[in-house]
Amino acid sequence: MKVTVIGGSGVFGERLCRLLARDGHAVTVAGRDGAKAGRLAAEIAGAALIFDRSGDLVPLSGADVVIDAAGPFHAYGADPYRVARWCIGQRICYLDLSDDAGFCAGIVALDGQAKAAGVFALSGVSSVPAISSAVVATLARGLDRIEVIDTAILPGNRAPRGQAVVDSILHQTGAAVPGWEAGRVARFTGWSRAKVFDLGKGLIRRGYMIGVPDQRLFPAFFKARTVWFRAGLELGVMSRGLSALSALRRWCGLTLPRSGRRGLRVIADLLLPFGTDRGGMVVSVTGTVGAGLVTRRWRLRVDAGDGPFIPGIAARAILRAPQRVAPGARPALAEVALSAIEDAMRDLNVETDQTEAPVTPIFAQVLGAEWAQLPDAVRQSHLHAGPTRFEGLSTVTRGAGRVSRLVGGLFGFPKAGADISVSVTKTPFPQGEVWLRDFGGRRFRSVLTIGPKGMRERFGPLSFDLGLSASAEGLAFPVTGGRALGLPLPRWALPISQSIETDIDGQFHFDVRLSLPFGLGLLAHYKGWLREI
Repeated sequence: MKVTVIGGSGVFGERLCRLLARDGHAVTVAGRDGAKAGRLAAEIAGAALIFDRSGDLVPLSGADVVIDAAGPFHAYGADPYRVARWCIGQRICYLDLSDDAGFCAGIVALDGQAKAAGVFALSGVSSVPAISSAVVATLARGLDRIEVIDTAILPGNRAPRGQAVVDSILHQTGAAVPGWEAGRVARFTGWSRAKVFDLGKGLIRRGYMIGVPDQRLFPAFFKARTVWFRAGLELGVMSRGLSALSALRRWCGLTLPRSGRRGLRVIADLLLPFGTDRGGMVVSVTGTVGAGLVTRRWRLRVDAGDGPFIPGIAARAILRAPQRVAPGARPALAEVALSAIEDAMRDLNVETDQTEAPVTPIFAQVLGAEWAQLPDAVRQSHLHAGPTRFEGLSTVTRGAGRVSRLVGGLFGFPKAGADISVSVTKTPFPQGEVWLRDFGGRRFRSVLTIGPKGMRERFGPLSFDLGLSASAEGLAFPVTGGRALGLPLPRWALPISQSIETDIDGQFHFDVRLSLPFGLGLLAHYKGWLREI
C-alpha cells in the first residue's frame, strides 16, 4: 500500500515509517523539516514530502492511507478534522495517533461521509485507545461485569520525546481532567494520585493520573464501572517536578508559556543519559465471575530503546489486514485483536505476559467461611473492587442530650428527619476501604481496615474494633474495642452499637443504632435502604 505519514520524521512517526517499510509498504515521509524527512526516506527506500497540515492538502493525493502522527492533537484549532475530512473526500483511508479524548471521540462526526465513501477514518490508533482497548477486550472475556479498568504507560527515561509529547503532558499537568469512577463522571487533577506498578522482571514504576480517550470511551464501550489511566516518568526528579507544577497550577493557576514548555523540553533532554531505556505498559481488568471477583492483568516490557515503536504498532497491525476494517469514522476501539497487536511486535525487543488472580474483598477476608452465609443483597453490597456508589432513603433519629449533640456534631452525623436522601461511596484501597456517607448533604467519612481482632473502623482520631457476625438474617457490627489517638479505650468507655445489614425482598437495608457509654443515651439511629447505581 502507498502510505503517507504526516509527522513522519517525529519521534513516533519515524518509528512507524520504519515499521511500515519493513512490511513492504511504499512509505512517504511528510513533514515540515524537508531535510529530516529526506534522510529518513533515503534510509527506508521511501519518498519525502515537505508538508504542513495547515497548508495545501493536494500533495497527499495518490496515497491509499494517510496517517497523522504529528500532534499535539488538542491544539489542532477550530477545524481539527480538516485532514481527515479531505482524505474521506478523496476516498483515502485515514488513521491518526491521537491520545486526546476529545479529538478521538469527535471524529464520529465524519462517520456518515466515510461510510458513503467506502473508507475508514480511525482516531486513536496508538497505545491508547487502540492497544489498550484490544487488551481489555481480551481480558474481559467471560466476566459478568467489569468493575475496574486500570492502565498505565511507563516509559524509560532514555526514550526520546518530541515537543508534541512534552506539550501534551504539560497541557494536563495540574488541570482538572475528567475521569470515570463508580459509574459516573469524576474530576481529578492531572498528574496526581500516584500509584506504584510492577511490570515484572524487576521493573517497578510510579504512575500519575492523566486524561486519555480510555476514560471517556471505555465506560460505554465496555460497560465499565471505573476507568483509570496513569502515566509515569522513570526519574523521580522529573515526576516530583511535574507534581510540584501540578500543585502550583491547581493553587494559583500557573501555566507555562510556549518558551517555558520548550525550556522543560531542554531540561528533559539534558537528563536523557540517566535512567534506562526499559519501559512498559500494564492493563488490568477486575470484574465479577459468578459470586467472585478476579483481576486479569496484561503486561508489556520493552527494552533496548524500542519503546517509541509501540505507539505505531496498532497502525502496523491494521494495515497488515486493512480489508477487515469496516468503513466509517470512529475511535479505534478493539479494531484489531490483541493477537495481531502482539504479532506486530515480534521483531521488537518486547515481551508480554498475562496473569489472573482472585480478589477477596475486605469483608470476605474478615468473615472467612461466614461470608457465604450472608443474604445475597448484603453480600453483593460488599462485593466490589473499585469505587462503588449506593443511593437510597433513610430515617434519622438523634439523641436529645447535650453530650449526644456535641459528639454527633464532632462525628458529622446527620440531622434528624424522615425520607432523607442518602448515598454511600465505598472506595477500596490496598489495605481496606474508605466509606463516604452523605445524608441530605451532611457527610461523614470512615476508613475500614483489617485489624488484629478483625475489622477496624476509624473516624479521625478514634478507631473501633468491629466484631462482625454473619448469618442468613444479615451482618451485625457490634463494637468490641476502641482507641483514641492510638491509646486503648476501656470497655466501659466504648459506644454501644446495635447495627445490622439485611436483605428485605431482595433489597439492601441497614439499621444502625449507636448509644453513648455511661448510660448517656442515644447518639444516633439511622436506618433505610440503598441500591447500587
